[in-house]
Amino acid sequence: MDIYVPMSTTIRHNKITRRLGANLLDLEEKENAFILQEDCSLVYFGSENKISDIRLVDLAEITDENDFINEVIDDLKTVEPDLVLFYHNRFLVNRRETRTAGQPDLIVEVWSKGNTQKERDFKLYLYSTSKITEHWYIDQDSNSVECWLGSQQLKNQNINHILKTQKGLEFDLRYLAI
Repeated sequence: MDIYVPMSTTIRHNKITRRLGANLLDLEEKENAFILQEDCSLVYFGSENKISDIRLVDLAEITDENDFINEVIDDLKTVEPDLVLFYHNRFLVNRRETRTAGQPDLIVEVWSKGNTQKERDFKLYLYSTSKITEHWYIDQDSNSVECWLGSQQLKNQNINHILKTQKGLEFDLRYLAI
């Protein structure tokens, strides 16, 4: 009897997220950027039950960072984007280094057939709550990259070309074009 175990991601998904992260390694080492790849949760205020109340944490609203790190951050809801970059934007990490709060410079999601429309809509809405966060969406079966800055949709990009953020970071994924 054959046993089928579904994979949560495809090989292309893994290659896309690995290449994006690899392009940021120098930035992380030389300029103190902070990169998360599917291994640390991004926290947010609100509940999925009332979508109009959800939002990424704006650190300018936090009056006591120690209290927030020690008491609040572990009680917040979380999402796990495929890639998160904090470069110019501030962030806080909980004591166990498993949760991060703030409004990232860049968030990337690589969609698969397993991502429901509800999940896609939720994450688009959540990431759009930060006017300073650029967020990209890549479908595993396409070369198109849907790009946003806050709630403003930007011009789509294509993996057939070098991808560029609004702040000038570049990602070469051309070898992954289908």
